[in-house]
Amino acid sequence: MAKTHTSAARTSPAGADHQGFAHTRDQFRQLVEDTLAQAKALGATDAGCEVSEGAGLSVSVRLGKVENVERNRDKSIGVSVYLGQRRGNASTSDFSAAAIKRTVQAAYDIARFTAEDEAAGLPEADDLALGAEAERDLDLFHPWAIDSAGAVKLAKRCEAAARGTDPRVTNSDGAGVSAQQAHFFAGNTRGFRGGYASSRHSLSVSPIVGKGDDMQRDAWYTSMRDARDLADPEAVGRYAAERALARLGSRKIATTEVPVLFESTLAAGLLGAYVQATSGGSLYRKATFLNESLGTQVLADHIDITEDPHILKGKGSAPFDDEGVRTKARTVVDAGVVQGYFLSSYSARKLGMHTTGHAGGSQNLTLSSRLTKPRDDLAAMIRKLHRGLFVVDLMGQGVNYVTGDYSRGAAGFWVEKGRIAYPVQEITIAGHLGEMFKRIVAVGADQYTSGSKTVGSIIVEGMKLAGH
Repeated sequence: MAKTHTSAARTSPAGADHQGFAHTRDQFRQLVEDTLAQAKALGATDAGCEVSEGAGLSVSVRLGKVENVERNRDKSIGVSVYLGQRRGNASTSDFSAAAIKRTVQAAYDIARFTAEDEAAGLPEADDLALGAEAERDLDLFHPWAIDSAGAVKLAKRCEAAARGTDPRVTNSDGAGVSAQQAHFFAGNTRGFRGGYASSRHSLSVSPIVGKGDDMQRDAWYTSMRDARDLADPEAVGRYAAERALARLGSRKIATTEVPVLFESTLAAGLLGAYVQATSGGSLYRKATFLNESLGTQVLADHIDITEDPHILKGKGSAPFDDEGVRTKARTVVDAGVVQGYFLSSYSARKLGMHTTGHAGGSQNLTLSSRLTKPRDDLAAMIRKLHRGLFVVDLMGQGVNYVTGDYSRGAAGFWVEKGRIAYPVQEITIAGHLGEMFKRIVAVGADQYTSGSKTVGSIIVEGMKLAGH
């Protein structure tokens, strides 16, 4: 898609008070120091504190008229107090000295009456990001100099493009623009100090096509840290309309078992399912079908998953995790074999393992295949599918991470002889995630980044389709 030419400015987080924030990093730093000092004065063995502030603008339009204009501003200071292996947490949005004193006291009192937890505690000092590691600039802060009038204009352009694509675009669920920014500073009594500012902006639209019993809806969006990287609003609108138009005349299909091609936007959900199943909380509770999977093959032998937390402007980039533990690039899955889990300090201790720096989740994951060639675009993937279902929409939450059972409502296109034959809807696709992971036969070069996960379209063999 073409890029839109919108004004955006980048400044140091230290100058955040000039970019729509009410507080500077230095003010946040002092709040953290004061809070930790109060916790230690009360007798805390250890303590951690984080101060944050966010601000933004969101607008929505529908059928060319403004529906909502909202400005948000929030702030918070949270503190964790440890008395040995007893922990208490408290937070407040009041930054006054009296309020902070009450909050620290509340966290301390909670810790006093909380049962001991052998896994509780701050990360080990050797794992913390210190000095230059904590101050690493990953180019995450790009405040968008746009007012409500400008945002409304962009949203209207996007929706107008969608509605003007074809006479069969009969209605709209609207278009929206969001410009968000935040910054924080955190510290603990083991020496960690760090914080940074970040931004995330988006443009979306949802057109409705057709009439009567043959109405279809689809949507598209663009989301970036820097507004200058957003796709052109007209391109977003037209593409959303084209997606909806392609689904007109959808029909049901008979129950069968065939390969399924997941569009890249949905393939990211399969990668997300893998992360959920190999995350510390699921593992130590034994609430995952991939329990004790470290060192075993759980995906097809041509699949690799890598992680790089330090990609400039990356949506999942961070110099340290939510506990202040340094982040590192790593290979998560090598030739289908699990190389590492996603662990915080707490979950690692519960498992008798070591933190991987994932308090707060994964960071810029990429799933790739050793078989993928540069020419494996979506058209090539449809040819590889040959006969089966190309899924572009999933409904419901039918994923059981304990058993691995997978069942989702779906819509998409039936493919015959490597070509799209007709659109389909009101079907269910089902399988077992463990088998689905091993039955990945192809990954496209049509990579798409959804949140912090990047993956191309994926073909999974032997899935059950329930139709009429």
